Amino acid sequence: MTTIHPARITKVLPESIAAEIGFEVGDAIVSINGTQPRDLIDYQFLCADEVLELEVLDTAGKTHHIEIEKDYDDDLGLEFETALFDGLIQCNNRCPFCFIDQQPPGKRSSLYLKDDDYRLSFLYGSYLTLTNLTEREWQRIENMRLSPLYVSVHATEPDVRIRLLKNPRAGQILQQIKWFKKRRLQIHAQVVVCPGINDGVHLEQTLRDLASFHTGEVPAVASVAVVPVGLTRFRPQEDELTPVTREKAREVISQVRSLQQEFQKKQRSCVWLADEWFLIAGEELPTEAEYKDYPQIDNGVGSIRLFLKQFAETANKLLPPKVQPRKLTWIVGNAVEQAFQPILKQLNSVEGLEVKMCALSSDYWGQNITVTGLLTGHDLLLKLQGQDLGDGILLPSVMLKHAELVFLDDISVEDVACKLDTKIFPVAGVEEFIQKCINPLNGDKS
Repeated sequence: MTTIHPARITKVLPESIAAEIGFEVGDAIVSINGTQPRDLIDYQFLCADEVLELEVLDTAGKTHHIEIEKDYDDDLGLEFETALFDGLIQCNNRCPFCFIDQQPPGKRSSLYLKDDDYRLSFLYGSYLTLTNLTEREWQRIENMRLSPLYVSVHATEPDVRIRLLKNPRAGQILQQIKWFKKRRLQIHAQVVVCPGINDGVHLEQTLRDLASFHTGEVPAVASVAVVPVGLTRFRPQEDELTPVTREKAREVISQVRSLQQEFQKKQRSCVWLADEWFLIAGEELPTEAEYKDYPQIDNGVGSIRLFLKQFAETANKLLPPKVQPRKLTWIVGNAVEQAFQPILKQLNSVEGLEVKMCALSSDYWGQNITVTGLLTGHDLLLKLQGQDLGDGILLPSVMLKHAELVFLDDISVEDVACKLDTKIFPVAGVEEFIQKCINPLNGDKS
């Protein structure tokens, strides 16, 4: 049995029920109405009651029993240090393309945790393989209607999927999708294409199988993202993987677009290509209309087109004709260098504003073509030393670890700013990006 730890509080929202009662950061919830919550899902479910009896452990280790009366949909206003109070369900596969195994040794231990947890999939949209679920967990997914989940399918042919995941349980994927269909539950699927293994006829079979579940009012397969395998110089040499070439990218684009047209005629439009295919192929991105409601945006499907659209709309509202003179360096991955030229042109049309784009590949990962989110502190220090960076660097926050000013290689933003002797302005989203371009500057510099 796993151990359930008290849910440690990291934030009490102002003017919330919890703030009124006197909850403090560091307190921990042991139980709600006599039940220990395993995770954030249990916590949210248990807190839906109108009368709550909480057992709480304060920072001094003293136990308190608190009764709360509230409306059914009122939130207590608490945030926790983790969404999982009983620990992470780890991965039991050995996928050769796993990014965890393509990192250098010696970094902090949290970087090497392989999560394959259906709860994180439900809460945050992270991908899982369904190979490690016990009967108890399947029952919980059904009883609590935990849908949609995000599933790494990669291949539907049992032998191909077993080869990819190196797990004999991986061959059950079609039966598992049928399980979702029978219960009117949904998945969003991803297929990471590994040339020579699950491409060609295998990719066609996979997409046909998945599209066959995109039927009815509640399709079991809500969407499918086709993504190119990403490789780094740290990957195991015996992994039998080959990188996606420009020719391969063009081949996959042609193949998938042909299938998309076929599926569209049968009202089964559910398959999308990740933006990376078009960047690698050097081809034009699909139009905005092709992405519908962006069901796979977090998987890089339509994220560039959406960013361009949001920038144009926000820039029209916020960009002034003139600003106090300033010169800024905007860091992006070289994969998006051409796609973002319209943004660069519009920014530099503002009198007094000079934005220089630095489109970098990653020496750290050993990649010739790199998306922005994989650039590291090492890459910035290597490529920007001695350059005129102007008044500072505009740094997309996708390059940083969640809620931390630290790059993927464990180098801090502060350290990079100090070594480059410049200010660094982390920016998240279009509006913050534009505001940082036009408003008075302040940022990280030692």
